[in-house]
Amino acid sequence: MSHLYAIVCGFSALWWSWSLYALVRSVRALPSLPDDRSPAPARWPRVSLIVAARNEALDLERGVRTRLADDYPNLQVVIVEDRSTDDTPAIADRLARDDDRVKVVHITELPDGWLGKLYAMHRGVGVADGEWLLFSDADIEFAPGTLRRALARCEHEGRDHLAVIPQFAEHGLAIDATLNTFCHLLFAAGRMWEVSDPDSTAAVGGGMFNLVRRSVYDRTPGFEWLRQEIADDIALGQMLKKHGARPLVMNAIGAVKLEFYKNLGEMAYGLEKSAFAVMARFSYAMLAALVVVCMAAEAGLFAGFAHPSPGVKLLAGAALAVACAHQVVLARWTARSVLPALLFPFGMASMMFMTARSGWLAWRRGGIAWRGTLYRIEDLRAGRRIEVR
Repeated sequence: MSHLYAIVCGFSALWWSWSLYALVRSVRALPSLPDDRSPAPARWPRVSLIVAARNEALDLERGVRTRLADDYPNLQVVIVEDRSTDDTPAIADRLARDDDRVKVVHITELPDGWLGKLYAMHRGVGVADGEWLLFSDADIEFAPGTLRRALARCEHEGRDHLAVIPQFAEHGLAIDATLNTFCHLLFAAGRMWEVSDPDSTAAVGGGMFNLVRRSVYDRTPGFEWLRQEIADDIALGQMLKKHGARPLVMNAIGAVKLEFYKNLGEMAYGLEKSAFAVMARFSYAMLAALVVVCMAAEAGLFAGFAHPSPGVKLLAGAALAVACAHQVVLARWTARSVLPALLFPFGMASMMFMTARSGWLAWRRGGIAWRGTLYRIEDLRAGRRIEVR
């Protein structure tokens, strides 16, 4: 048993060392959007902001008005209202009446073979007239000047796709510890520093902010090809890069704010759609292995303290120091509180419970239920486009 403790502790030490390395590389590689001072283009290109909204009555108006209040001079806003059962249609129509830059598309039926959000974005692209497309969720808030800085940077460097790291709102120890683990896994697995390298397969995207040059998007198969891909944001980034897009990732802390999840219940519901599909790739065996490996990687260092060898105890102490350093750097860089970040064993346990729950619900339901629609596992597996490398 003591040998097992040493192995688990060593594995955890390697994981945290890699995580710190990946985070530091990302911090150094990702430029800050709020601080960007790229020169303005000779002409501001037209941007079509496409917002897919289903039952977003609580957040739609606030999020859209912050973007309308931005000072970008050539903006179109396309709200695609997707079969909502709350006040979202009325709010969308009111926004269009109040501002002639807003256009509303109402969807009443979902065609077979499509995920709802992907069909909404597909319809939004169909009516957008911008030279750039900005896909952004309904609950996102922009600080003034955000879109100007983003377009200036892309035009100045000849970039075709910009994704950002947003600022997540804080709501309490438990949810913030879990969200911190989500961010930690994103940086550990995402290889952010390689995204801009055309020779690298690393690619990212984010539903909160995907800015895409329309001419490059038109070279791809579009959302028609992605129509059953649950991880649509990352798959979009991969698709664009495969078709010659020059991508960029920026740190948008202080410029783009996302409420995301306000409590653990909301996060568990949100991960019902994506955790089993994306993290376990629709495999129950992989799901079980994922839970064990992630918990061992995140908290296995504590096993070293139970080992009789002083050397293993020293390794455990060093791994704990690296883990805490990683969490402090991550919290500071993302403008989040440090205390929830230090509760990383709880954060990972919470994430893995939600991931296991999503797999159990998929098995019980015979598919993945999301926002009133049940999608069969067989169909989603056949429609999978994301490549995990």
